[in-house]
Amino acid sequence: MGMDCAICHTRRARRFCPGVRGDICSICCGTEREVTVNCPLDCEFLQAARKQPQARPEGEIPNRDIQVTENLLQNNQDLLVCLASILTRSALQDSRVVDSDVREALDALIRTYRTLESGIYYESRPDNLPAARLYSAVQDGVARFRREETEHLGMSKTRDADVLGLLAFVRRIEFERNNRRPLGRAFLDALLGLYSAGPALPAAPAPPGSSLLLP
Repeated sequence: MGMDCAICHTRRARRFCPGVRGDICSICCGTEREVTVNCPLDCEFLQAARKQPQARPEGEIPNRDIQVTENLLQNNQDLLVCLASILTRSALQDSRVVDSDVREALDALIRTYRTLESGIYYESRPDNLPAARLYSAVQDGVARFRREETEHLGMSKTRDADVLGLLAFVRRIEFERNNRRPLGRAFLDALLGLYSAGPALPAAPAPPGSSLLLP
């Protein structure tokens, strides 16, 4: 390539960036990726970066008081697939939605389901519009899941506590996979890869001893 980088306008361009629809240098690709550039998930350079070892997240695992066990995950695989599918499909409908929006929606859903467990229902809807849309999509999806359960079984066996535990599990995946970049979608990418391969989850969604499981 004989042209300057479309981002820094200083270094020689080395690769095409679908995020800026122009050629950029490798340094800008690394430093501006998901920071100032909204990278498509199928970008080959983004995917290559995802495969590199990532630093462990700092801070406490969120919602440690909520029990997430292997039995919970194995007994509610269909619902977990449903939640993951709703989140990824709803989020990826808008390329501007990033991991922080999904985190905000998950936190609000967890607060709402905590109140259900306490017996005093209070809906904690996010102020952020993209997060609020995800919140509503998940709530509608859970209601639809329960209706279909009732049609097939004559009753819904899904408890509010099960939904709360699964939401906490997904939030822990977000905690581990979110790269903390302003435009980052590493968590969504991971969730899409984990749950879009087939209609059901693997037998053990998280290995024994994983930090995602807290009995």
